[in-house]
Amino acid sequence: MRSKMNHATMVRAAMALLVVSLVGAAGAAEVLNQPPEGFVALFNGKDLAGWKGLLKGPYDNPAKRATLGADEHAKLQQEADENMRAHWTVEDGVLHFDGKGRSLCTAKDYGDFEMLVDWKIKKDGDSGIYLRGAPQVQIWDTARTSAGAQVGSGGLYNNQKNPSKPTKKMDNPVGEWNTFRITMIGAKVTVVLNGTIVVDNVIMENYWDRSIPIFPTGQIELQNHGNDLYFRNIYIREIPREKGKNGLTAAEKALGFEQLFNGKDLAGWQGNTQGYVVKDGTMICDPSRGGSGNLYTDREYGDFIFRFEFRLTPGANNGLGIRTPTGQNAAYQGMELQILDDTSPRYAGWLKDYQHHGSIYGVVPAKQGSLKPVGEWNCEEVVAKGKQIAVVVNGQTIVDADIEKASTPKTIDGNDHPGLKRDKGYIGFCGHGDQVEFRNIRIKTLD
Repeated sequence: MRSKMNHATMVRAAMALLVVSLVGAAGAAEVLNQPPEGFVALFNGKDLAGWKGLLKGPYDNPAKRATLGADEHAKLQQEADENMRAHWTVEDGVLHFDGKGRSLCTAKDYGDFEMLVDWKIKKDGDSGIYLRGAPQVQIWDTARTSAGAQVGSGGLYNNQKNPSKPTKKMDNPVGEWNTFRITMIGAKVTVVLNGTIVVDNVIMENYWDRSIPIFPTGQIELQNHGNDLYFRNIYIREIPREKGKNGLTAAEKALGFEQLFNGKDLAGWQGNTQGYVVKDGTMICDPSRGGSGNLYTDREYGDFIFRFEFRLTPGANNGLGIRTPTGQNAAYQGMELQILDDTSPRYAGWLKDYQHHGSIYGVVPAKQGSLKPVGEWNCEEVVAKGKQIAVVVNGQTIVDADIEKASTPKTIDGNDHPGLKRDKGYIGFCGHGDQVEFRNIRIKTLD
């Protein structure tokens, strides 16, 4: 029987072949004059253009850095850049760190990308590459006595739940050049070291807050760990995320639907407009910007058909508040329909029936199994007509209930839900500190 190679395997094989072609049989390539096709240079081989210094702790944490005011941030960045210029130098196309300053950061933030970088260390060296501002793809002298060094470079060192070690030790001897090819899509990272895959599509955990996924964007950092370091041939290819498609079909226009999200900004929305950002036609609940509050429509709705698309990250938790007042707990003062990656191990063993995705929280449990794999877009429709609430996810009806009957003589969670008696209110996304993306949000009023 002829063996078959699936798409993922083909991609990995192609990546490995390309790296081999770049590093050659004798090790990492010499300084390249031009980046490979499709890539751009992060380091020009001449100076530190496109780079900046890392801010002092605690502002090395992206979430804390985001709290800085513009003036304070500028002052701290000026000091960090002075530190950078004192300890990072360029000679003969090679970036050298003297081991005495702080880490070096890209001036630009990146989301999904593919990165090529040559690196070299001295005896007992220890370093790493931070992705989206989080540690790290590990670099070290595998002969050093530190615990774990012997496994080799390339592992996601700070992972605790997901694999942290490389599958193979592929380091060249200390003092020789090595080549990383790092691919990051969503929260998953693949690392090729000297032509061999050592990390294969592994989730990178958020070191700064392990209760949430890694940030959707962030700077790339060359880590200082008190050692002399050398880098060259640093190239990157940004991988565009699927842009949000926001518009009405001809049928929806005929039925009287209207768009609630224009794909450009948060016009028509109120509430936590700092924690939700718009990028590439997508509304993103961004935990690095305080995505833990509620974002509401700027007008109230009673009976309606509400349609939207959403994309979850691993373990993500959000909610859809309907007929809710602003500034209050939508689960009780209105109704909250769960938006949740209920397949995540984070919730294994304790999630209540009424907490699964699509459930009317505390009132009506939803049928399970309607969600697509994490990272894919889902379509949801909510129909609210009087006391009857229906939820359809990816074509499957998972809730169709009379909330008055469902709460008589009491609700399933035993709590008071006065919001069930409301006949109108705002519609809102209820952030719980996790990254969730939304697009194509539209509504038809039935009042």
